[in-house]
Amino acid sequence: MTVIEKYLDYVKNVRRYSSRTFNIYKDILENYRKSLFPDTDAEQIGDEAFLEALNPSEIRSYEVSLLDEKGLDTKTVNLHLSVLSGLCTYLVKTGMLKSNPVKLVPRPKVEKRLPVFYKKDSMEEYFAGTEVHASRDMLDIFRQCSQSRHGKELYEKRLARLIISMLFSLGLRRSELIAMDVSDVDFSRKIVRVHGKGDKMREIPLIVSLSEEILLYLEAVEQLVGKQRSLNEPLLVTYSGRRLYPVYVDRTVKSELGQVSTVTGRKSPHVLRHSLATELLDEGADLNSIKELLGHSSLAATQVYTHNTIARLKAIYQTAHPRAKNGGKHGD
Repeated sequence: MTVIEKYLDYVKNVRRYSSRTFNIYKDILENYRKSLFPDTDAEQIGDEAFLEALNPSEIRSYEVSLLDEKGLDTKTVNLHLSVLSGLCTYLVKTGMLKSNPVKLVPRPKVEKRLPVFYKKDSMEEYFAGTEVHASRDMLDIFRQCSQSRHGKELYEKRLARLIISMLFSLGLRRSELIAMDVSDVDFSRKIVRVHGKGDKMREIPLIVSLSEEILLYLEAVEQLVGKQRSLNEPLLVTYSGRRLYPVYVDRTVKSELGQVSTVTGRKSPHVLRHSLATELLDEGADLNSIKELLGHSSLAATQVYTHNTIARLKAIYQTAHPRAKNGGKHGD
């Protein structure tokens, strides 16, 4: 195995990164190798030659080529450097390198962008407008026509509403929502078990209204498939009984939130996650609690939401404070 293959094996089987992350790492490392040895196959390079090429000068040249020749943005270039740094850290730990050369390479500055979020009033408007789709009355109608075209429409509206409810109420990542099984919802304890990044499991409190909505949805699914489902089956399924997939969730979020006039800009599952975090912070929740709920590995990832609160506080200050309104001059 080459050095890169050994590291990728470590990333996949020891660190247990997701398949998406694994593929990103693989592509970046292969891209770096090809930039060093463009006309040579990986098997012909040899570990010694590759390790010699892992030096600040070569890495800096690679960084410049990504920025100037390929025109990649600074965030993407930093991702490339982070992956290379991870490889070098692994090589230092295994004794193949004495130090991490990436640490000596200056990184391009990334402009900090505040997390986008939906306003509280907008989300309340959405849930008020779709409440009927989550009701028992609509379930009773669905029972009578579950196998018809109208039944399909009713089911998909109920599922769409639940997708938004769970993403927003639980602060889930898209992958976490898709991966949930029936057994992950504990109605007796009123909690949801979520399998997050790195196969880390966390428990999130389940509010009463969402608990009831999930129960009614499960009744709809059993009506659809004609049997009681086992605990190891997917929690959320399409009308055909298939586990949800990323494009389905993205399309649903875009379609559902597109019906709310006050929701502008990007419509994605991750923005719903940001919206919950921002709302919890505004309501006085502490950062550590939000960190645990979202499944962040470090508090630094959660602290970004404080910038939204500070930015809004500044805006309020500028429009409401008597001295701010007149440019800091003494008022009457």
